[in-house]
Amino acid sequence: MTDISNETRFLHAIEIGLGAWQWGDRVMWSYGETHTDKDIREAFDISLSQGLRFIDTAEVYGSGRSERLLGQFLKETDQPVNIATKFFPWPWRFNKGFILRALKGSLDRIGVEAVDLYQIHWPSPLLSPENMMEGMVECIKQGLTRTVGISNFGQTKMLRAYSTLAQHGIPLASNQAHYSLLDREVEKNGTLARCKELGIRLIAYSPLEKGLLTGKYSSAHPPSGVRGGTYASLLPKIPPLIKLMTEIGQDHGGKTHAQVALNWLICKGALPIPGAKNAKQAMENAGGAGWKLTEEEVAKLDEMTDVIHK
Repeated sequence: MTDISNETRFLHAIEIGLGAWQWGDRVMWSYGETHTDKDIREAFDISLSQGLRFIDTAEVYGSGRSERLLGQFLKETDQPVNIATKFFPWPWRFNKGFILRALKGSLDRIGVEAVDLYQIHWPSPLLSPENMMEGMVECIKQGLTRTVGISNFGQTKMLRAYSTLAQHGIPLASNQAHYSLLDREVEKNGTLARCKELGIRLIAYSPLEKGLLTGKYSSAHPPSGVRGGTYASLLPKIPPLIKLMTEIGQDHGGKTHAQVALNWLICKGALPIPGAKNAKQAMENAGGAGWKLTEEEVAKLDEMTDVIHK
């Protein structure tokens, strides 16, 4: 791996973060029905008490509600927090100037002068990686973000972003991607390896596959709403994996399915950012760090997930 820059070193020191997608999102996460602001606040407090101080949000989560809730919680704590948020490339945002304006909007909602990591949420057909990174350079120059990253960028676009930033002496801090035991595309297509090679931190979102890897769902008891339909074909295939995760968890003193799934990602060199709707989930997520699966256990989990996707 290349030398890690001083600016991005903090990201490489984090084992697990906290994803704030559930904070305010009604469509996917049934905010207001399954969890309230009080539940989210408790998840925030527990996460900080357990050493999870990297919180990832986005301007589109709950149409800004996630950022506002985070800002509210930050005002009521004296604990240090690393904040990450994202720019969403809506079709009407057709030039790099929108990036700076969007970040200022996020900062206003969160109530801070700068964030630790600002990311492009998705690639855009209207803005090239080069143009996007030029917009991010301006954010750095104005002191509104400590580092910059990307999300959902494949290798080719990631390298274009990396090269553009390098021309300004700025490192590409991270690439946030869907990565879990049930979705290993970034591992299979070489993106994870290239990130390690270039000193880019791969941040894994949906590390518990929206609850499937917690062991609480089955074909007979699928997740509610949108998630149930999304995973209808996958649910019948996962019982052998859940069984293996149970056995591995028991061998490590009773680690839960979620904790095994998160630790597998840590062993792969990724930074998982599981969401938490309440204190119980936050406490369980924190238990995914501070220990390590054996190489043999990682290999067994790899083999099992390969079988699922055959």
